[in-house]
This record gives sequence, structure tokens and C-alpha cells, in this order.
Amino acid sequence: MGRHVDDRGFKPVDRQRYRNKMQRGLDALARMLADGNFSFPHQQMGLEMELCLVDRNMEPSMSNAEVLEKIGEPALFTTELGQQNIELNVEPRVLAGDSALKLEEGMRAALRRADAGAHDAGAKIVMIGTLPTLRSAHFDPGWLSRNPRYSLLNEQIFLARGEEMLLDMEGEPLGESYHVERLRSYADSILPESACTSVQLHLQVAPEDFAPHWNAAQCLAGVQVAIGANSPFLLGKALWHETRIPLFLQATDTRPEELKNQGVRPRVWFGERWITSIFDLFEENVRYFPALLPDPEDEDPVAALDAGRAPTLAELRLHNGTIWRWNRPVYDLVDGVPHLRIENRVLPSGPSVVDIIANAAFFYGAQRALTEQDRPLWTQMSFAAAEENLFAGARSGFDAHLYWPGIGWVAPDELVMRRLLPMAHEGLRACGVSDEARERYLGVIEQRCLARRNGATWQRETVARLEERGADRPAALTTMLEHYIALADAGDPVHTWPVG
Repeated sequence: MGRHVDDRGFKPVDRQRYRNKMQRGLDALARMLADGNFSFPHQQMGLEMELCLVDRNMEPSMSNAEVLEKIGEPALFTTELGQQNIELNVEPRVLAGDSALKLEEGMRAALRRADAGAHDAGAKIVMIGTLPTLRSAHFDPGWLSRNPRYSLLNEQIFLARGEEMLLDMEGEPLGESYHVERLRSYADSILPESACTSVQLHLQVAPEDFAPHWNAAQCLAGVQVAIGANSPFLLGKALWHETRIPLFLQATDTRPEELKNQGVRPRVWFGERWITSIFDLFEENVRYFPALLPDPEDEDPVAALDAGRAPTLAELRLHNGTIWRWNRPVYDLVDGVPHLRIENRVLPSGPSVVDIIANAAFFYGAQRALTEQDRPLWTQMSFAAAEENLFAGARSGFDAHLYWPGIGWVAPDELVMRRLLPMAHEGLRACGVSDEARERYLGVIEQRCLARRNGATWQRETVARLEERGADRPAALTTMLEHYIALADAGDPVHTWPVG
């Protein structure tokens, strides 16, 4: 969720000063991009994964402070928005060679250690996109994690909105004998966002390569979500295959209905155009979105540049952390040296570690291949079509119809098998990924598409089977989650999991 912010009120002058500081940051960023003041020794990847905590009854366990104390690895595991959440932060590493294989091994080991700590606190860790046993009572503001930033962000979002948060969405029926289920629920905190547990993939890129990589990531968002969906249930309802997508939009929405009707942009945002530079995205952030946390620092970014130092761009970075683009631009410093990253945020957590690494390998490989095409895909596809693909893939998963230039409307599994999987193999080779890693993880994607089974389809089929045997919805969700955890702990990819 970003850097620490003091829990205090803001005055009108704070917002004016902050806006001026962000403009100074844009001026400094423009100079840095023109002068090439960025580090790019080799392409690095990084990964963050948000996790849920449950108790022995599969209910949310509001114990993240105790669990993190038991784990005792603050460099790896940190707090998140809700007290039922923690986050795993993986050390950045090169993309080439056997890094993916080592990443899988390291994540398994870290999660085993974390689960042992959670067990000592009476909890269990779950990798899942939305926890199906959450209830409205778990969105009470009292369950925010004990970090001033979270309470301040909650306060500022509701001040901007001026009314309760409405969660309103219709789902996809579980089967032919099921009706469409609808959720309509109000919340007086941003804690519904804590139900959106995701995997965030980072890729360091050179400044001149940022725009094609970001455009390619936008093109891939719909198919990523469709084949990787793992969030079909919320508050007892069967909703979208990847319910995280509409839930995150609604849970952080600062706009009352009147501002929506005026076309004011949401803070969870796909964007509205292809870009030519990372500067486009930071400039849009400043132009369109009021600061939620106008807490300026003392540094003058232009003066820092004049003195030969890389500026922290603290205001731009903090503001960027309160605009939740599905592919977010990142400016960061390591040992005083600046670099740029793309943070891909569309994927849910889970189901298994191997599924997560397979999703990452597919994304990195397909993204690289798209950036090297003679005629870029985004010159053949409207931006609106890419956005429509995201929502179609999130709603219907493998049953979605996506638009792709040269094919037209196509099912996600067919698109992957016919076009994107060969491109992902090509892209990973170009990245220097070993044959063993490439075959292992893209093989998982291939078999998932052949089986047409991801985490969402497995959850939906299992709940439907349990209800056919007489279980009511709460019992079916609890039993499904018990089976899910056992199968995820076993470590096999979700397309191999038995249903029932």
C-alpha cells in the first residue's frame, strides 16, 4: 500500500502545495527521461502476493499482527489493508536462466515457514482471489490493519465520496439449473478492497521500452484474467469469474453517482489511450486525480537534479499509489539510482505456487513477443477493445469472447493455444529463460487451456456439486475452501484438481 503517512487532517493549503510539488516532480521526470538518467543493467522481475488468513472454521482470522510477529520475516512478509491479510514480497531477480524455477522453490519454502507461524497464531494462510467465507460484518472499519495510512486513506476516500460504498454486481450462473445471482450491499469502509487479494508482477524496463511494454500489457489484460480467474464468490454470491475486477473498482470509488454521470474517471482505472512514454501516465495522474494523501516532503526534485542527485519524486510516487491502474507505472530508487518498472495488477492470488509462476511466465513471454512485432498489436486494436476484453474475461473466464486483431472474436483458450502460447515461448527465449523453465510453466498454461479449468471454474464446479448433494451455500463454500486449501498445499496445478 506504499510509504508511511502520518494520521492527521489535511488543510486546503496542503493540497495546493502538494499539487505544486507534483508539478515540480513532473518537470524533474521529464528532464530525467530526456537525459537518460536511469539504471538498466539487466531485465529484472519481482512479485508481490496478497494472502488471506482463516481460522479452523474457514472464517477470516483477524490476526495479521500476531501472525507477522510469529513469522518474524519483515523483509518478506508485511501487513495489508485488512486484518485478515498479509503480503509476501519476493526479492527482485533477473528474468533469464532458471530464475523462475528458483522463484517457485523459494516461494514454496517461504510459504511453508509463514504457514508454520500462522499455525502458532491459530490461523491458516490461503492463496485465493476473494475469500468466499467473508461476510459483511468483516468490512467493519474496526478490522482495518493498525497502520495510520489505512485509516487515513479510508477517511479520505469517504470524505471525497460523501456517502456509503455500494457493491452492486450481477454474476454468471453456476450452471443451467441456476439463476443469475446479484449482490447489492453497502459498506462504510474501504475494507471490501481487502477482499481483493492479488498477485502483482513487476518488470524493470529501460525508459525507451516502457511504452511498448505497457501497451502490450494492456492488450494482454483480458486474456490474463480469463485464463487465470480465481475469484468467483463474494459475500455468499456466485458473481464474476474474477470478481476482484469490479469489486476493486467499486470498493475504492471516490465518485458519487453524479460524478460518474459526468464521466469523472475512477481511481481504479484501465486508462483511456495507448501511450508513447511513461511520462504520459504520471501526467494523467496529476491532471485528472485530486490527491488523497497530500503529505509533501521537503525535497525539491528539480533542485536535487541540479545538485546531481536522483530525486525521490515522493509526491508523484505517493499519489501514484492511490491510483490503482491495472498496469501501474513505477518510479523507484535503489541505492540512490532510479529505475522504471511496470506493475501488472490484474491477476488474483493462487490457486497454487506453480499456477502463479505459470501465469507470470505467460505474461512476461507474451509481453516480450508483442513488443518485438514489426507492426505493434496496439496499432491494430482500439484501446476500448482492450478494456472491453478485460471486463469480458473477468466476467466469464473461459466462456468469454475476446476481440483480437486478425482473428476477431475468439474464446480465451483458443486465443492462447493458436496465437499467444507460441508467442510466449518465443518471448521467453528472447528473455534468456531456460528451456526447462519455459517448458514447465508454459506447459501448465497449455494444459489449463486444454482442460478449460482455472481456479474459478474449479471453485464454481465444486460448490455446484456440493449443493446438488444437499449442502446450502454457506456449507458448500466452507467445504469447498477446505478442499481448496488442501489441494493448494499439495502443490499441483489447478487443472489437475479433482472436483467434488
